[in-house]
Amino acid sequence: MNKKIVKEKISNRIRRILDLDPELKKILIFPDSLATKRKRIRRALSLRLDAIFDGDSEIPHLKWILVKDAIKVMRSILSSRNEQLAGFSFLGYLNDLLYADDSRDIPIPAPGFLAELEHLLKGIAGKAKIYEEKMPAFARYKGLKAAKLRSSDLSRMSSRAQNFLNLYPSGLNKEIGRRRVANKQRILKYFKATDVEWSDWKWQTRNIIRDADTLSNLINLSPAEYKAVKLAAKYRVPFGITPYYLSLLDYEAGRKRDYAVRAQVIPSLHYVNKLCELRDNPEDLMDFMREKDTSPIEGITRRYPMICILKPVLTCPQICVYCQRNWEIKDVYSKHAVLPKKKLEKAIQWIADTPEINEVLVTGGDPFILSNQKIENLLFRLSSIDHVERIRLGTRTPVTLPQRITESLVRDIIHFHIPGKREITIVTHYEHPYEITSQSMKAVQRFRRYGLEVYNQLVYTFYNSRRFEVAALRHKLRMIGVAPYYTFNTKGKEETDEYRVPIPRLLQEREEEARLMTGTVRTDETVFNVPGLGKNYLSFAQHHDIISILPNGRRVYEFHPWEKKLALAETYVYIDVSVYDYLKRLKAVGEDTSQYKSIWYYY
Repeated sequence: MNKKIVKEKISNRIRRILDLDPELKKILIFPDSLATKRKRIRRALSLRLDAIFDGDSEIPHLKWILVKDAIKVMRSILSSRNEQLAGFSFLGYLNDLLYADDSRDIPIPAPGFLAELEHLLKGIAGKAKIYEEKMPAFARYKGLKAAKLRSSDLSRMSSRAQNFLNLYPSGLNKEIGRRRVANKQRILKYFKATDVEWSDWKWQTRNIIRDADTLSNLINLSPAEYKAVKLAAKYRVPFGITPYYLSLLDYEAGRKRDYAVRAQVIPSLHYVNKLCELRDNPEDLMDFMREKDTSPIEGITRRYPMICILKPVLTCPQICVYCQRNWEIKDVYSKHAVLPKKKLEKAIQWIADTPEINEVLVTGGDPFILSNQKIENLLFRLSSIDHVERIRLGTRTPVTLPQRITESLVRDIIHFHIPGKREITIVTHYEHPYEITSQSMKAVQRFRRYGLEVYNQLVYTFYNSRRFEVAALRHKLRMIGVAPYYTFNTKGKEETDEYRVPIPRLLQEREEEARLMTGTVRTDETVFNVPGLGKNYLSFAQHHDIISILPNGRRVYEFHPWEKKLALAETYVYIDVSVYDYLKRLKAVGEDTSQYKSIWYYY
């Protein structure tokens, strides 16, 4: 199509969107300078806020809050400072689209950009249509009648939530359990092994599946899955699945029930190809969290005043595709995965020489791939440091290799847990209800019987982001003795782009799904792990700002460091996933995206 015709169509489309707010449209289409338009829009928005704050508006209170939030976002996007940070002028781009001449090469806006513009204007104009129902009947009454009507409303709300929760059964479901028994027998037959060997964690680690042909003999793979695993082996991209975790995958390749499980361990072609491409570049590009900038000595990472990370081993019995340390994770059988003894000694001595550190997170990799003796010796060394009051052990073995949690291992750990003096805690990583099994529950309960707390760190990805999906996970985790701890936004790493979820979806989940659960179930915090800085709590709007919307429909955020109001530090600019593209993906997998309509109004 002729470029001039395309530009005219886009200009007309934008003018129709601007019809949502005639006052702002009048300012934007008037042939003023960009600086004048900016001032006039700001003034118009300020007058609206003043009218609302002065009580001159008849908008219902919740709609008023939505309008206020949308106006604040527009004012932020119009900021000259924010344009400099984002490297893009939303207002300038909008103006160019309205008045572009054919001689200028202006990027064509993606559908996501137009959708963002439309929803932002709907919010500003009070036309979002989020609250289409009438005020509830109980609001008109008091006392017993109000209580009964309110109770009926709450029951309807609960029933709707339960219908969603029922979509995500766990491995404790009897029918799923029977299917996995069959999976186990098929795997045992292939390895010519016995039930006794299956229960031995060392047998499990000796037989980790690391190649496409073995994997395809045990489960059906799609052609893309087979090719990706084959390429991973060719290019030495770490890959491994324990026989136990493989039994959690359905035999068929359709990903109807096990999509979240497969997505964690079977890399995509995009992932493998992108990882190989990045390896040809400086390693710093893959160190998304800038751990090199926060590692005062090899084996140690320190981002906060009173805690450090100790990494005695850089591999796991099972490799997760979206691991934030994929740039340094080694093959499971690599001799170079374990931190050499002298370097480990120096790292522990660094902790001893840094009295400000009172907590150590032992992670990696997965420290539980080490022998009992090495784990016990490590805990002994750390416990001998007077100022270390808490030791966290980060391990995914309760999920991927529950056979590792033996009575002897727990006993070797528990005698370092001394209430009032030193705490030992376990931090694990369940991603989906489908991972919860009787075996993993037994592993968790072994820790709990000895008084150790078990916490869960969830990574929020496309594959567990459907309505009430992680709410179901949190509920079932509490039932087996695991406390929700963190929900992490997926890292913005290029190779794991297909796992990422827009920040508004995390906020929507927190406010509309987790909020319906009881307090003991929704105990985790939703966080964005800012590279080189640390955790930013997404639940608190004062910790981040939207500073732009790009032509491709992606929002640009400025994240504030944890040091805010404590010490001067740099902020971090982040380009999010397109909300429009995310909803399009959800629709492609069969989701009713009308259930997500409020997502546009989470900032």
